Amino acid sequence: MELEPLPDWVIPPPGGYTADDFLRMRGLPRHTELIDGSLVFVSPQEKWHSRVLTMLTYELDRQAPEGWRAEREMVIRLAKRQAPEPDVLVVTAEAYERTDPSTYYFPEDVVLAVEAVSPESMIRDRDTKPRRYATAGIKHFWRVEDEDGRTVVYVYELDPAGCSYTPTGIYHDRLKVNVPFDIDIDISTIGRRR
Repeated sequence: MELEPLPDWVIPPPGGYTADDFLRMRGLPRHTELIDGSLVFVSPQEKWHSRVLTMLTYELDRQAPEGWRAEREMVIRLAKRQAPEPDVLVVTAEAYERTDPSTYYFPEDVVLAVEAVSPESMIRDRDTKPRRYATAGIKHFWRVEDEDGRTVVYVYELDPAGCSYTPTGIYHDRLKVNVPFDIDIDISTIGRRR
């Protein structure tokens, strides 16, 4: 395989990119993230990943109480060198309706961050990103995985004393929780028509 010359922005400056640098950049590949000052590019989504995101976004938005909305694949400006893009977010309605900024959210806007694990994102989704979300104070985090064709959701809640997540449940067929609000999703039907 012959590679084309790389654009200058592929190589981070000394100390890495800041979130402000990242949010000003244009022409980046879709779903590029800034983690620890470096640009992270994602591989093409698999069908399972896309279907999980579609279902969770729809169900979370449908079931969210007034004042909260679900959104798909939007950046959170977490810290100086952190601007990840969760697969699904639940944010305040005020932040959802806000016109500026229109390309990202702040940590205080986010009620829930969800990551659907892909083979190439496994370490980031299981370790790096949850630690960053917890440090930023995002109270709820879900990790969704495909385990031999079966969707499994791992649910976490922020322990404010330690700025880390505590697991509160593992859900295989039906995701039924009462925080951050009452949620009941039949995850066994992902990809099926209703």
